[in-house]
Amino acid sequence: MGLFDKKYCDICGEKIGLLGNRKLENGNLCKNCAKKLSPWFSDRRNSTVEEIKAQLAYREANQEKVAAFHTTRTLGTDTKVLLDEDARKFMVTRARNLAEANPDVLDFADVTGCNLDIDESRSELKREDKDGKEVSYNPPRYEYSYDFYITVFVNNPYFDEMRFRLNSSSVEITPPPALRPGMATRSNPETNVEYRNYKKLGEEIRQVLTQVRRDVREKVQQAAAPKAAVTCPYCGATTTPDASGCCEYCGSAVKG
Repeated sequence: MGLFDKKYCDICGEKIGLLGNRKLENGNLCKNCAKKLSPWFSDRRNSTVEEIKAQLAYREANQEKVAAFHTTRTLGTDTKVLLDEDARKFMVTRARNLAEANPDVLDFADVTGCNLDIDESRSELKREDKDGKEVSYNPPRYEYSYDFYITVFVNNPYFDEMRFRLNSSSVEITPPPALRPGMATRSNPETNVEYRNYKKLGEEIRQVLTQVRRDVREKVQQAAAPKAAVTCPYCGATTTPDASGCCEYCGSAVKG
């Protein structure tokens, strides 16, 4: 086949326009079908047609989860972590129209870890000498910028992490001039209000997602633990309480 031969999407069957092909391991994918994949998915080139079809089926089923999602808590300013604490589910998105964006809805139990990373970069500040040339300060002075990233590690068949930036633009900090010639300067970023606010937000998200994961696992362990036999104060029988803590003989509450 030639380079410019017509190609058809192996998912929907539609003709793929010029520059619109998204290569799969054993086929082709049009840009419209590619848009339906999870935004956290990054292994498209190594995926087969069958694997992409399975993911699109998962994404279609996800639309019902989005429709049933009731946000009880929101964390973040640009990209947000939305929690449905009653259903023990969450999503990460910056979209306003959830139905259109179809963000992946995950269970609290899917979380395997959560990290906050603060990336620092710097650029040197220069000055003009008497000849109008840019020269370094002595010692060199730098402007620092910071970006705050959350990585949520998850158990999902199509992606294993969700990494996103908390701040919409970098937090820039310029240290003050040195008090004496040759004296190095560097500001503590913790003195910057914006820096502190983003760090606090990142730590809150990390703590919340770590805690909900821990809570779910504790409940699973409690449910799996063997129930101790007790004497029912109402009927006098020795009973093992059921899941609701009631006597298996008379139905009276013997716990709680």
